[in-house]
Amino acid sequence: MIASLLIANRGEIARRIIRTARRLGVRTIAVCSQADVDAPHAREADEVVLIGPAPAGESYLVAGKILAAARDTGAEAIHPGYGFLSENADFAEAVAAAGLVWVGPPPAAIRAMGLKDAAKRLMAEAGVPVTPGYLGEDQSADRLAAEAAAIGWPVLIKAVAGGGGKGMRKVEAAGEFDAALAAARREAKAAFGDDRVLLEKYVTRPRHIEVQVFGDTHGHVVHLFERDCSLQRRHQKVIEEAPAPGMDEATRQALCAAAVKAAQAVNYVGAGTVEFIADASEGLSADRIWFMEMNTRLQVEHPVTEAITGQDLVEWQLRVASGEPLPLTQDQLGIAGHAIEARLYAEDPATGFLPSTGPLTCFRLPDEVRVDAGVTEGGEISPYYDPMIAKLIAHAPTRDGAARRLAEACRAVEIWPVRANAYFLANCAAHPDFLAARLDTDFINARLEALTAKPEATVPAAAVAALARRDAGREPEPASPWAAATGLRLNRPPVREATVFVDGVRRAAAFDPAAIGAVDFGAPGEAVVFGGGAAFTLTLRPRAGLQGGPEGGDGAIRSPMPGRIVTLAAQAGAQVAKGAPLVTLEAMKMEHAMTAPFDGVVAEVSVAVGDQVTEGAVLVRLEPA
Repeated sequence: MIASLLIANRGEIARRIIRTARRLGVRTIAVCSQADVDAPHAREADEVVLIGPAPAGESYLVAGKILAAARDTGAEAIHPGYGFLSENADFAEAVAAAGLVWVGPPPAAIRAMGLKDAAKRLMAEAGVPVTPGYLGEDQSADRLAAEAAAIGWPVLIKAVAGGGGKGMRKVEAAGEFDAALAAARREAKAAFGDDRVLLEKYVTRPRHIEVQVFGDTHGHVVHLFERDCSLQRRHQKVIEEAPAPGMDEATRQALCAAAVKAAQAVNYVGAGTVEFIADASEGLSADRIWFMEMNTRLQVEHPVTEAITGQDLVEWQLRVASGEPLPLTQDQLGIAGHAIEARLYAEDPATGFLPSTGPLTCFRLPDEVRVDAGVTEGGEISPYYDPMIAKLIAHAPTRDGAARRLAEACRAVEIWPVRANAYFLANCAAHPDFLAARLDTDFINARLEALTAKPEATVPAAAVAALARRDAGREPEPASPWAAATGLRLNRPPVREATVFVDGVRRAAAFDPAAIGAVDFGAPGEAVVFGGGAAFTLTLRPRAGLQGGPEGGDGAIRSPMPGRIVTLAAQAGAQVAKGAPLVTLEAMKMEHAMTAPFDGVVAEVSVAVGDQVTEGAVLVRLEPA
């Protein structure tokens, strides 16, 4: 077994690897940027090395700094986690050249599967069914537009390199193609340094189904069954489950056999995921499932596979990297129950899922399900990295039981002042169509209004009382008779109604002057109450709202978060219509477009492409036409 391991990653996956390594007696070395000096993964490792400034391009993505940290600490192996350098074949080769063990697949396998067009050609040659589309070398806009028209609308533009939904656009008609192609190329270039794309026929009712595969250096390859990752938003997975609902045994065997064949075609070693797209219009069938791509790393959603198989996939990775054979053979693997995972993001469903940053003054997660979190209470959500802060994984004997456990767990989440998507996740897991397994990748978009509906706030009488005391500048004194001065009248209860403002909306709430309880306070004059996975601000008087906002009515277009300007359509003096794109901001690995809130004239442009901006900065100012 490997004796010491450097983890070239951060957040929840770094903590996840540390847990298994510690159990196996492996010494762990963490790396961290300046933004992560006090992060949990840096505290929990046996040793930590500071590798640079907060931006990933100056720290976690600099191969030389990672290798230097491994050399200086005497690490024997490097585990890349997922994201960052995990699917970088050059980095894998550099690790081996430095005399270190690479906990991942061979560089040749990474390269073979790293470019989607080449991977599809290889899979077709190996007898794995692939999605119809265009994989050609001619990347001219005219050729791509012509090929898209020949395939038939709708089509999907996908970046040749990378994954995670970056550089991906669905195009419904010819008139939308040029703009979608430009956006996909720009995003792909920023994410992967490669703006080449391929085209695929868009399946009208697609389900995203993937198979976990594992290979060792002794020529063995097995699968650990399938996962369904159909619940997505903007091509980013939101909820994943295993096994796939509605999958009969014959289809499962055909699908998993194809995945094993795909892994064998590239002499695969370690953990990998073969991703397929299924036409769900008539149920799941082997003849309507096609290869999409292979991720040559451990996946974010690996815990659901661990739950149904009872295996530790990180342990498998470390054993395979140490030269051991796979821990189990195919006939020793089986499915027990059902598992569903939800990704808890620092984003606000009420504002179009804008990412949220800042301190985690309150961060409470449920104990009833498995929780893999990258942060702890008192920490901070940085604008420099992915907005995923935790994963909640529910396991039960049945799918219905797992879904209901997950929904309850999401409703128990309490986070403040960072906004989170917990109530949105609860709505997804509890939706009748989800419980009935009526799934496809448009599930969320088709039900967005219902899924983003915030639950009704329950305002405890103690919260009103505590806020009133604080507002009056005095704390409760439990021993004092004045603490119970309720204005007692015979035959009348002490609790009465008070007018409060919940998220700025006037409502009546119970008020018990004698009530004393734990209350979370936000800003001065503000309390915070939690319920249903949501946070609500409670005040005793109305507050003036922020003027402007990202698309404010005063004409000031402000940045909703720190980020970098990637496109700028606004020009001073230009007339713009309501809804016209003005500026696009890149933050937390996503692009956020801001549009004109009304018909007007661009009075001022305060930024240029490439500028780094702070939260609240005025980017463009409009005047009414």
